[in-house]
Amino acid sequence: MRFSFVLMAGGLSLLVGCQSLNQQTTITPATTVEPPIIVEPITPQTEMPQPIVVTDVWQRIRLGLSFPVPDQKLINQYRDWYLKHPQHLAQVSERAQPFMYLIVEEIEKRGLPIELALLPIVESAFDPFAYSHGAASGLWQFTSPMAKHFGLQMNWWYDGRRDVPAATTAALDMMEYLYQKTHQNWLYAIAAYNTGEGRVLNAVKRNEKVGKATYFWALDLPRETERYVPQLLALADVIQHAEEYGIELFPIKNQPQLRVVNIGSQIDLALAAEMAGMKLTELHALNPGFNQWATAPEGPHTLVLPIDKADAFEAILISSNEEDRLKWKRYKIKSGDSLGIIAKRFHTTTSALRAVNDIKNNTIIAGRHLLIPISAKDPSKYLLSADQRLHKRQANGKGRKVQYVVQSGDSFWKIAKQHKVTVANLAKWNGMAPRDPLKLGQKLVIWQKSDSNSVTRTVNYTVRNGDSLAKIASKFKVSVSQLVQWNGLSKQKYLQPGQKLTLYVDVIKARV
Repeated sequence: MRFSFVLMAGGLSLLVGCQSLNQQTTITPATTVEPPIIVEPITPQTEMPQPIVVTDVWQRIRLGLSFPVPDQKLINQYRDWYLKHPQHLAQVSERAQPFMYLIVEEIEKRGLPIELALLPIVESAFDPFAYSHGAASGLWQFTSPMAKHFGLQMNWWYDGRRDVPAATTAALDMMEYLYQKTHQNWLYAIAAYNTGEGRVLNAVKRNEKVGKATYFWALDLPRETERYVPQLLALADVIQHAEEYGIELFPIKNQPQLRVVNIGSQIDLALAAEMAGMKLTELHALNPGFNQWATAPEGPHTLVLPIDKADAFEAILISSNEEDRLKWKRYKIKSGDSLGIIAKRFHTTTSALRAVNDIKNNTIIAGRHLLIPISAKDPSKYLLSADQRLHKRQANGKGRKVQYVVQSGDSFWKIAKQHKVTVANLAKWNGMAPRDPLKLGQKLVIWQKSDSNSVTRTVNYTVRNGDSLAKIASKFKVSVSQLVQWNGLSKQKYLQPGQKLTLYVDVIKARV
């Protein structure tokens, strides 16, 4: 009940409940009375909770995590693994620094579970150049068919699976599709991202048919998928309680880090880096979708830049001419040339040459000239190009390095068996997946165990008059079959004086 107090000259009158405060009071004319003062009772003020100021993206993720983390054996195993390897999340969270804000923004804009922001950690350890045994690439590990289905481009110049903004859009499109296809069950949808919705839905149907439960933990799924979802949930739990577990995550400011800039045409990455005031490798690391020294001729014509460099870059870009964004060479076509040979020589593609020179087919005429886009710097300076990444991978091995040229009828299995190595290692050394097709003439690197008493050296030998495979093999204490393998030769093929051969020679054995 509400109480009001009326103060009057003659005392204090108490009005209760509905009694009107405007009620007339009889006062003698001789009395001078001040107007009544109404005093409201003091109501204790309830303290309003202070809004949480989110300054770090990991904090933002923690506040949004909502999936229950049940007490399951595999979840506990993965949680233990993360806790025993704190350096892993320290490294991964640092790799995530440029891109995590962008990913979280897109997820929240769509109203999707924030747990999806952690999938690139499970999929690729946040390495945009990651390439798996299943021929999946990029942060979100798209296979080629799925990438194409969800609108990502892939060609010699560009691989959209590694373009972080583009691949994030495609991955979240795919997650929304899978969520609808798998009865709006997020654990089903995440499992389907790993193995396909067909396998998940068939597992549900099998359980329904025999009267078994159909929640995720009751499904019979491929071993990898059965571990995939627990790994994500364990990771979410570790992120949620990182401080309690003693896990340090690289701090990421809760503010935009990057801007996607429309450049309108092809541009040399070295020139773009110079315009942005960045090192070439720094720019390329933010744009890992580009395979070569320049952006793709036919697009996408966008670059990802640090937000604090984007304005200055755009100002310089506007004042530049499109034809000045690439370096050009005027090349005179020689007898025996083809578009393919010229494209390979100048690190470009036949389609790019046709487009630049307005050629309708592959016909070229000796004596005429072609305009060829060439890199502003030596190709070896573009350290994150496909060729340089492959070169680095092939150089990192133990033992004796052997170069093998793919021949007709070859397969990973056949080559691996012949050299007594595993298919998995052979593919890994060459930046491939075991199911990737081999191309005739392709050069592979094989690392073989070396004898502790041997010293292997690469010998570049120039064929002389009178040389034969048998004669050269005998001279360097190698076999004819090795010479054939190393150089992609046919045993019946005649050697030509001046021809260059590569040999891998045990110099100690060769001296004997």
